[in-house]
Amino acid sequence: MEVERIKEIVASRLRNEGIEEWALVVERRRSSMIKIANNVVTVVQGWNAAWMELYAAKEKKIGYVGSMVSDEGSVSAALEKLLLSLKKSEPSPIYGPLPRAHGSPLSDLVDPRIVEEPNTVLEISSKIVDEAQRLGVDRIAGTIHFGYRERYAITSTGFEAVQPSTFIQVYVRAFRDENSGHWAWGSTRFDEDSLLSTVRKASEFATLKLPRQSIDPGEYQAILSPLVVANLVNNLAFMASGMMVLMGASMFVKHGIGSKPFSDNFTLIDAPLEKSLPHARGFDDEGAPCTNKPIIERGVVRNLLHNAKTANYFNSETTGNAGLVMPIPWNLIVESGSADLDSLVKDVRRGFLVLNNWYTRMQNWIEGTFSTVSRDALIYIENGEFKALSKQMRISDSFANIFSRIEALTRDSYDVWWWEVEIPTRAPYMLINSTKFTKPI
Repeated sequence: MEVERIKEIVASRLRNEGIEEWALVVERRRSSMIKIANNVVTVVQGWNAAWMELYAAKEKKIGYVGSMVSDEGSVSAALEKLLLSLKKSEPSPIYGPLPRAHGSPLSDLVDPRIVEEPNTVLEISSKIVDEAQRLGVDRIAGTIHFGYRERYAITSTGFEAVQPSTFIQVYVRAFRDENSGHWAWGSTRFDEDSLLSTVRKASEFATLKLPRQSIDPGEYQAILSPLVVANLVNNLAFMASGMMVLMGASMFVKHGIGSKPFSDNFTLIDAPLEKSLPHARGFDDEGAPCTNKPIIERGVVRNLLHNAKTANYFNSETTGNAGLVMPIPWNLIVESGSADLDSLVKDVRRGFLVLNNWYTRMQNWIEGTFSTVSRDALIYIENGEFKALSKQMRISDSFANIFSRIEALTRDSYDVWWWEVEIPTRAPYMLINSTKFTKPI
């Protein structure tokens, strides 16, 4: 269904209902996914779909709906849900008028190979399997998801633009005997070497020849891989949303702008203008221009993320991070350091290299306390040397502790994007001088 027709239906119906303020986002996406299991391509799927989000306000009452759309009937059904929610709503204390926006799309976000030569990407799956077998793993599993999307933003203030882009997301798990390794990568562009590097990195950890050893829980040094750093800063950046702060579900309620809860070594940037990262864009869902900005700069809280509503509530300005429902980060960059991984390992007296993690759960939002469980290789280090592979452990700590105890970061960073890292993130390895490891259950 054409976006112009969706716009006509929305504008006409809302006008008839006396609603003059609204924002419409439509994302049209053509994508394919390859799934690999036990060294075999098991599934190749394709999608051609459109998703609509609609925000409307009347007399400071706010309504929102999100829905897949395929025809005029589906658009009308979504509109009925929105109008019903408006009728049932009370005036919102966080209402703020939509901005008179002037954002413009970024150029050069479309890789023609992904659009015009999808078989080039499809054929890489066999190379991934061949590379894994060459590196001596027993089997691999993973996915390659890639495609082309157009994201339209149209508002009642007169803004209308479309951001085209391509994307590719890859993750691979490699298995050797009882050991497993994992790596992930995401980009706006197809790059064969970066794609194959996912299986190389996963295989490197899966084929470590180390004894298995049960390590007692306790306080240890920790080297967090880029996968783990990316997962943790995703959670931290979501807490920097003005809406999360307003709801009291954020450590930034306690640590406001200008405070310094973290190490001088820690800088975290929201980077929508970084063209190689998959969520790059020139304007947000309200049409405001996107900008790169530090959330944390050398340990200091510099910015919360705002859309029109939260900016109005905090007497601030939109940061180009709308989210029709709430402000969100786009891409994230953790500023790298000057070390290499070998030097980080040599600096560990007793600790772990944590390759991967999942089940990250908040224990106390205001204090920023959380737990997360290690996954795949968990390498015990003693006196600067890899000594053993440990069973799963749980990191139970706080973001303030973790990111205030950074001793060093590698100069090399990696672009991470997979289902445990929803916001594409460029991150280095990070050495933490002390964190608490507990039993996983």
